[in-house]
Amino acid sequence: MGRDLTRFKIELRDDGVATVTMARPPVNAVDLLMYREMRDLFVDIDQVGPGVRAVVLTGAGKHFCAGNDLDDFATMDNENVRERMFHVREAFFAIQECAVPVVGAVAGAALGTGLCLAAACDFVLASPDASFGLPELSVGVHGGARHLGRMVGQPMVRWMFLTGERLSAEQMYALGAVIAVVPRDELVEAAQVQARRVAAYSPIAVRLGKRGLNEIELVDVRRGYELEQGLTAQMMEHPDSKVALEASRTGARPAYDDIVPR
Repeated sequence: MGRDLTRFKIELRDDGVATVTMARPPVNAVDLLMYREMRDLFVDIDQVGPGVRAVVLTGAGKHFCAGNDLDDFATMDNENVRERMFHVREAFFAIQECAVPVVGAVAGAALGTGLCLAAACDFVLASPDASFGLPELSVGVHGGARHLGRMVGQPMVRWMFLTGERLSAEQMYALGAVIAVVPRDELVEAAQVQARRVAAYSPIAVRLGKRGLNEIELVDVRRGYELEQGLTAQMMEHPDSKVALEASRTGARPAYDDIVPR
């Protein structure tokens, strides 16, 4: 792929599922270089190899991501803060706007930046030892509350942000913020299973669907459904639409076109 990555490990399977592992021990704390690499990776996910259809994002070792590298963060001041924050948000939104769905596999800490990374995924599985929190006020910064709002309601967002309280995987599951709590040694495999379910559909349909989900997230029902109908019109221009319909009618296994326009 493009340039060499120093903060990530990537595995692409024949089924189209790429597993992206944050690899910056001991807690995958994010520094400026890691933000830049993250953005470069997810903004053009096809560079990982041909046929990528879904991504699993996880962390090496005990923790998903315990937040920013505080030593790196300490170099931020009022002269460079705006540029640094630009790289942070570009990394988050590269995941959220990734061309293919991203499944989070969260073990251990998902704090601050780690929580934002989880929230940027399309959905999340977690291990029983996972914890989610926004300790921003304790380190003198702001951010993350809006990302947390993709996972839980406003009263919980405000409580977690203003108190620094962490929630367990089970608590997040009860709130609908994670779709399953899975034993740690089965977590990545379980996330890959979910990613394979996504990868089984037409690549063009999934990519259009992912884009549509992002576009409709914060609009009213009328406008949102109009956007989705527009995506249906686009699908009518692609042979995979008829392939899916015929497979559904006959029970045959669909043979989708692996070529995805870029």
